[in-house]
Amino acid sequence: MARKDLYEKPFDEGTITKLEIFENYAKEWIPTFVMGGHKELWIFDFFAGIGYGINGVSGSPIRILQQILNQAGNIFQKKTKINVCFNEFDKDKFDLLQTSCNQFVTNNPELSRMNLNMLFRNCDFADLFPKTLSTIKKYPSLVYLDQNGMKFLADKYIDDLEKTSTTDFLYYLSSSYFVRFGRTKAFQTNMNIDIERARRNPYKYIHKSILEQLREKLPQKTKLSLYPFTIKKNANVYGIIFGATHPRAVDKFLKTAWDKNTINGEANFDIDDDKKKSESTLFPELKLLTKIEVFQQTLKEKILNGSIKNNKEAFDYTLQQGHISEHATEAVKELKNDGKLLYDARTPLINYDNVYKNNKIIKYKVITP
Repeated sequence: MARKDLYEKPFDEGTITKLEIFENYAKEWIPTFVMGGHKELWIFDFFAGIGYGINGVSGSPIRILQQILNQAGNIFQKKTKINVCFNEFDKDKFDLLQTSCNQFVTNNPELSRMNLNMLFRNCDFADLFPKTLSTIKKYPSLVYLDQNGMKFLADKYIDDLEKTSTTDFLYYLSSSYFVRFGRTKAFQTNMNIDIERARRNPYKYIHKSILEQLREKLPQKTKLSLYPFTIKKNANVYGIIFGATHPRAVDKFLKTAWDKNTINGEANFDIDDDKKKSESTLFPELKLLTKIEVFQQTLKEKILNGSIKNNKEAFDYTLQQGHISEHATEAVKELKNDGKLLYDARTPLINYDNVYKNNKIIKYKVITP
């Protein structure tokens, strides 16, 4: 199947959403590892394009370089080496990619003065990826992948990335392909997905359904966590799969996703019709709960029945459910204000710094009537 050319017309809203999520996560990822004292970092953009869209909107390579530039002070202070690998298979686009990136560096001389190593590759991703795996496994790495054709589907690459320890990846794929071509031999050869199962739910959930099956295929004791972000483009559904092994990375991605959509944190549209659910009704007992309300209610129940006993368990559960600390904190505060819970702190301490960085664990005491 031919690869789709994204540069024949201006980036659409869905592509902009993808690029913004890619960039916003790089904005979080780079300073985390630079200030963490790591001396060498790698960023791989395996489907880099030409650097800019036809109307001058920055593509992923320029956005990556911009976020490196934004951290220039920290990078100089920590003497961190930043390696960036930009790959583009099409030769004409590859030449434009080099020109765009080199011009950006020329226009921003701080990039030339820091220890920045830009590598440009004009390779088929299927050939290049295995050659980079040893580097990805050795150094903290941020990896951008793009399906962009049948043979770049997820099974093999997620399996390889699952075996790494300090790698975060964002994998953009056309979930609509699964509906159109899921039964074909070519599809099933690259990705063994039960397409009939994935299609049982409404079409808007196809990306989420696929990700659920990918989770099930991971090793039983894997440390890798996968999260979806669905992107709707007209009648088609696309999506990002985020993967990481460290809770701090998961926390930062979820904040990025919820910043993008404060209603559900997992799509560029109101995928669960939560706006309608939040509208007032004459019969409160019949009101449907929003995604956030369902999570908060369930969290409260687990704390009250003893399933969750402290702030670490609450934080871990929050990440598992794809929510951010603020949602959990609000729910636990409500329990305390209602006289149902006590804890020895001014706040519930449900966040990464308290739980993992400072190891500040507090027990929750349920007040029985």
